[in-house]
Amino acid sequence: MKVRSSVFASFILIFEVIGVALFLRGFFPLPVKSSVASKNKLSELPPEPLAGGKPNTTRLPGPLFKRVVVMLVDALREDFVFGPNGRLYMPYTRHVVEKGSSHSFVAKARPPTVTMPRIKALTTGSIPGFIDVVMNLNSPALAEDNLIWQAKTAGKRIVFYGDDTWVRLFPKHFVEYDGVTSFFVSDYTEVDNNVTRHLDSTLKRDDWDILILHYLGLDHIGHISGPHSSLIQPKLMEMDDILKKIHSALISKEAEGSLPYLLVLCGDHGMSETGSHGGSSEPEVNTPLVLISPAFKRKAGMEKPGIVEQVDLTPTLALGLGLPISQNSVGRIIPGVMEENSVRDQLRFLHLNGHQLSCLLKDSMPDYQKEVGFENYRVAERAHGNWMKLYLEGNTSEVLGNMGKKVLKQYLEALAAMSSALSKQLGKYDMYSMIVGLVFVFQLLLVLLLAMPEALSGAAAVDIPILSALLSLPFYLLCLFLASVHVLVCTSAGNTCFFCSLSWGLVFAAVAFSSAMFCILVSMVARRLPEGPKIQGKSPVQSSGSEWSLSELDVLLLAGTVAHTLSLAASSFVEEEHQTWYFLLSTLCVAVFQDVCRKYFSEKRSDGEEDEEERLLPSKDYLPSAYHKTERNSEKWLALATPPFVLLCCRLLRSLNQTGVQWAHLPDVGHWLNSSEHKTVLSLLAAFCLVLIYLLVQRRCSWVSKVALALGLVGVYSYRAAVGNVMFPWHQSSRNASKGTVEARFVYVFVLGILFSGTKDLLRSQILTADAKLKSRGLWEIYSGLVLLVSLLFRAHNLPVLCCSLLIQTLMTQFIWKKLHYDAAQTTIMHYWFGQAFFYFQESSLCRSRLLLFGSAAVHSRRRLRRPGDRPALPPLHLERLLPQTPVRGHAPAADRCDLSRLQHDGAKSQLRLGVDPTTSDDKGAKQ
Repeated sequence: MKVRSSVFASFILIFEVIGVALFLRGFFPLPVKSSVASKNKLSELPPEPLAGGKPNTTRLPGPLFKRVVVMLVDALREDFVFGPNGRLYMPYTRHVVEKGSSHSFVAKARPPTVTMPRIKALTTGSIPGFIDVVMNLNSPALAEDNLIWQAKTAGKRIVFYGDDTWVRLFPKHFVEYDGVTSFFVSDYTEVDNNVTRHLDSTLKRDDWDILILHYLGLDHIGHISGPHSSLIQPKLMEMDDILKKIHSALISKEAEGSLPYLLVLCGDHGMSETGSHGGSSEPEVNTPLVLISPAFKRKAGMEKPGIVEQVDLTPTLALGLGLPISQNSVGRIIPGVMEENSVRDQLRFLHLNGHQLSCLLKDSMPDYQKEVGFENYRVAERAHGNWMKLYLEGNTSEVLGNMGKKVLKQYLEALAAMSSALSKQLGKYDMYSMIVGLVFVFQLLLVLLLAMPEALSGAAAVDIPILSALLSLPFYLLCLFLASVHVLVCTSAGNTCFFCSLSWGLVFAAVAFSSAMFCILVSMVARRLPEGPKIQGKSPVQSSGSEWSLSELDVLLLAGTVAHTLSLAASSFVEEEHQTWYFLLSTLCVAVFQDVCRKYFSEKRSDGEEDEEERLLPSKDYLPSAYHKTERNSEKWLALATPPFVLLCCRLLRSLNQTGVQWAHLPDVGHWLNSSEHKTVLSLLAAFCLVLIYLLVQRRCSWVSKVALALGLVGVYSYRAAVGNVMFPWHQSSRNASKGTVEARFVYVFVLGILFSGTKDLLRSQILTADAKLKSRGLWEIYSGLVLLVSLLFRAHNLPVLCCSLLIQTLMTQFIWKKLHYDAAQTTIMHYWFGQAFFYFQESSLCRSRLLLFGSAAVHSRRRLRRPGDRPALPPLHLERLLPQTPVRGHAPAADRCDLSRLQHDGAKSQLRLGVDPTTSDDKGAKQ
């Protein structure tokens, strides 16, 4: 059955999407949620257990704290406070940690370590999944039970200043707020000043119960220049001074006999050695948690911080404020917070926490009664009831105290076990759905590979043996076998598999589809088995009809692509994926060099035969023939030199940036170039690269586009100089006033102009006249406009990557792909390999994968204080979110919300096909 290649491609695409969706449905388990839609209420709390009588009252211990201040410093690593540089970076905080009334912990944040999921974790106590990263671009209002809602419902007055993600997650929850945008990652000054400017007036007032401050400057510095930047210490000292100011104000307002305050210093996530976050490395998941309150014992010296989960803060704050714990919280109360309370209150706190976790366990696990944590909780609850009976009878013996300590220990063990069991629910994958999705994807991929030669031929049609496959006996036998497997899996696994929950009609359709695809594959492979001799250097080689054979290069390209796909099944290979591409690209260059040698040195036609032909020509043509021979010789040597040149360029570019995880902290050429003492070298290198980019791109453009491209590249250099990456050849004292905004807009104007000119020529060639030359010029101008845009978005020290990419593409096109007559499939896969390798040459981590298309920036303006009902002082569209960012060191400003280590990278890297990475302007925008 013959179908057009467009119909065939559409069919493959649709079913590939279905297969990928089925795999993702199994790979991303549903978050642990309570089946009850309502939120916890004080009236629904369980009574105190009491043995041998009626249950005690639903009495709640009184609140532990009158007011709470949460100071959240974005991307605050635990070593910034507890490490050897803690006394230098944050001296006051370190003093309080060592000798003050405080408790210190290392809070473990679960991946994805990005801001929006971390805020959800801190307020709901649940563990958000990776799917929450998608929600990062537009954080919707949080509907599930959370600490902020509970506090507002209880009449607590909440004030918030900082990252406006909180305002979007909790609309109408704050009596006063001022949200600052997180999209302008180059700004690490105003974004914090707009928070601090409210502190003096707020701390003097008594009309609030909870104050939340979310500072973004440290995270922005990390994205710009990494955790070892010279900007880190001043920013941490600024945060230390702010903590001192808050602490001093709380101490001065502390009244005799009233409830104490609680000051919380924490981070939402850490920061990797490259300044990014999103993954599961120790620097990214380890955050400091410092609890300061006069209710705690004063310390005598520095103690090793304990280890807690970040979600443990949620039940701790809830019970500390006298609020119910959120329904979906998997956290457990931090014991040190309540250690100064009576034993009865401590047991009651743990009982409430255990009751909430046991209810969530019942809703999420069918066999919850077999869980060790649930059994331990029931044992502890019964022991608690016996203790309460003795307590109410007035027993004050030592037995009561020892019994109380034992019950406390039982509760803590039960809470730890239940919390761990609930957390592990996120790691239970639906393997059956994943396998079915993988089978679909790989079957369609193999069909696509086998049909590619026909689809790319002049007929643009594909002959698919559908009828023969459906009418064959193996098809029906395979259907019966797969149906039996489905019944066996679903009856043994119950309803835990998504694929088992589908109707039998859909299951039968999937079984029939998979069986048919397998039979089609067998038929296509049998039909294409080679029968004739293989011709060297070409693939596929047509021998008779549709028969073909693979050349050595085809085997390399297919094997390398498949091997890379299989390597993604291991997390270690994902983290160091760049090593795979470096190896494959080097091997490809060697294979291409072999093909070049075979073409020019193993051809059947010898130089003597060529000389004989030349002697038969008239004497007047002798000079042109000699000229053509010289030209062929130069062409031969240039073709021979191209693969070694590509290898040399790739080796040099590998030294430009360290990427991956294991060696990302090591110094590289990018660090050297971005140091202040080598700014002159970087300036000369950037200028040289921009000139070479112009020479490589402008040759097929119209004169108008050539002028626009030249002015645009000058604007690129001016932008990098304005933001301090490179130097101007002349001094301009007011240059820093614009912060690069004017220069960026200047470049964008020329980008749009070149794109408009190319689109106009392209439309004219399609509508008005069938002019191939005009069409080619239009396509080339669109290409040059995109190159100009990427030049702006690339960091200054990465311009050699773009320059080498264009140069290698030009050489490969001129001397390899054309001269060796590689077909479209081979050339496409080579482009893909080069694109992947060049993606990593510029230190692009797997999460830095968003292309900032175009836009301009508005300089930060101070906004007036907003209260509920006020109109925003600025329009809702913040133009500064569209400005490409300004890195000043060797690390790309990976977006705070997109920074999820090693996620979604394949979709973003598909934008990179010519060694051009449009991702390096990551602007922190996709806040978790």
